[in-house]
Amino acid sequence: MKESVIIKSNAYGIIVHMDNDVPFDTLLSDIGKKFKESAKFFKNAKMGISFKGRELTDEQERAILNIISENSGMEILCVVDNGSFDEQVFKNAVDNKISEMDAKDGQFYKGTLRSGQVFEAETSVVILGDVNPGATVISTGNIVVLGALKGIAYAGGNGNEGAFVAALEMNPVQIKIGDRIARCSDETSIFKRKKKKVSTEPKIAFVEDGNIYIEPISKEVLNDINL
Repeated sequence: MKESVIIKSNAYGIIVHMDNDVPFDTLLSDIGKKFKESAKFFKNAKMGISFKGRELTDEQERAILNIISENSGMEILCVVDNGSFDEQVFKNAVDNKISEMDAKDGQFYKGTLRSGQVFEAETSVVILGDVNPGATVISTGNIVVLGALKGIAYAGGNGNEGAFVAALEMNPVQIKIGDRIARCSDETSIFKRKKKKVSTEPKIAFVEDGNIYIEPISKEVLNDINL
């Protein structure tokens, strides 16, 4: 008898082959049974998944993901839409999703960064203190300094120009967002200020039209930035 569901897996992903002629309710039940039988192999795994054999609506796809989770204890990080079963394809998709999740989570650093210190993070970061001249903060996501930023800040280290740098007191030596660099001592740089005089009001630096702008933090400015 032909199986309605066939599961193939590698270290990073699973392909679920489904019979196109089986009613969806029956198929859903068979998928649940299949993954329950294999639960000990997939428990606590973080994997990508791909569906083959039939077209699924968004609602059907969600139903399948839910029943797999309920019966296997596996965490599905992403749905891979790719015709091959190349392990590298699944690894890249899973790694990208994990990086995205990490960037959203962020982390905190409590203390002042002094000259010569470098703090690097694979997530967005909040500094609970000052970043003194000669100190550097590097993040793949956003940088928020709940103090004075007087050193160097590199946000969007993975090339993301949608990242931002914010500080209670903004007076950096240099800011880099994605591939854009601004130096406060360079009159011809892309670092744009509406006010040349340094103030102690909270400000945010972001990229727009290829330039790094620094503005006082306001509701209007935050609404215009993709956080």
